[in-house]
Amino acid sequence: MRLPPLNAIRAFEAVCRHGSIMKAAEELNVVRGAVRQQIVTLENHVGRKLFTRDGRRLVPTVQASAFADAAGTAFDILQRAALELAGTVPGRIRLGVPSAFAVWWLMPRVADMQASLGNTMVDIVPMSVVEPLQTHPELDAVIMGGEYRPAAGMTALRFMEDEFGPVVTAALAATLSADPKAMGRLTMLVSRSAPKLWDEWFAESGTPPVTFSRVQEFEDLLLALGAARSGLGVALAPRASIEDDLQRGHLLAPYGFIARPSGYRLCCRTPDVKRPAFAALAAWLLRCGTGT
Repeated sequence: MRLPPLNAIRAFEAVCRHGSIMKAAEELNVVRGAVRQQIVTLENHVGRKLFTRDGRRLVPTVQASAFADAAGTAFDILQRAALELAGTVPGRIRLGVPSAFAVWWLMPRVADMQASLGNTMVDIVPMSVVEPLQTHPELDAVIMGGEYRPAAGMTALRFMEDEFGPVVTAALAATLSADPKAMGRLTMLVSRSAPKLWDEWFAESGTPPVTFSRVQEFEDLLLALGAARSGLGVALAPRASIEDDLQRGHLLAPYGFIARPSGYRLCCRTPDVKRPAFAALAAWLLRCGTGT
């Protein structure tokens, strides 16, 4: 089977990422009619419809979604190969990082990280909702926590364990007993960016679910942890994000932490693994993450 036209594939991949012909047209700097025509061209080429409509959003079929993922990976590979061919491999890495992880773990170490990478600059992009790299073509790599299976064309390097548990100020910890049910008197602080974190902790720690007197939601984990530091209630925190608070006594973990086998991973496009800058970044993360 001959390959579909390249412009049609590019328009299709952009629509899949954005779920919108208008946003795809803005990215490609063309009119919406041109994007629609490219989608029709591709559908005629493969002999099937590629999208269903969910309200105003275009949703690719299962087969179309798989093709979009493959197309996105192929475009990434071609772009980086073209840069290498032209001898213009970028001298910086745009790294997407969970907001709380960036503030409380990465930034205190950023000078050491930059020194280890020499002339390659690292642009740290905080992310309130961390999404897989294939959905962010503007980034070169992301740090992922929790369960994650890299898509085709992506490589994930585990560099640190992931431990998490409930945290409160010393004043609130003094009101708790050894039974986690005592947390029920406090306000449960929840991050919308990780809404299932409490459920996961109850399940993985073997602790019966607690009914809290009040629940307060925050947009991301960074805000939820800030609220915990102020004494508003109890938040569930990854240990790496609050290590400094624990050492200074600003926060306590009255019921300890449990380890998760998934850990933290550096995720990048597989062709980039061979670049010296990525190898240096991976080596630095492994050294700092394992404490060696």
